[in-house]
Amino acid sequence: MQQIEKETLENHIREKIEILKKDVILFKELTAPIPPDNSIGRLTRMEAINSKSINEAALRKIQYTLSKLERALRMIDAPDFGLCRQCEEPILFARLMILPETDLCIECAEKMG
Repeated sequence: MQQIEKETLENHIREKIEILKKDVILFKELTAPIPPDNSIGRLTRMEAINSKSINEAALRKIQYTLSKLERALRMIDAPDFGLCRQCEEPILFARLMILPETDLCIECAEKMG
């Protein structure tokens, strides 16, 4: 990977991390416990509980992606960064811009798919 590509990718990862950190804060607010003394109706309470479950799943996914992006940022200067962990061929720069946390090239990802 060329230095300009690495710098572009690093900036892109940092931007994605900042966005996801804001999303984590938002989803943590959305997954706050629903107090039982809240005087919402029974159906509304069930909807709120269902919505809370959906938001908890979204929060877990965001936190997982965030941890993978932070790992990618730590590893960006490693000599094997940007190489597929299966075939050890370079991962296309365009793929890394879309999924900077990936460690598989398109071909190997499809095989594992």
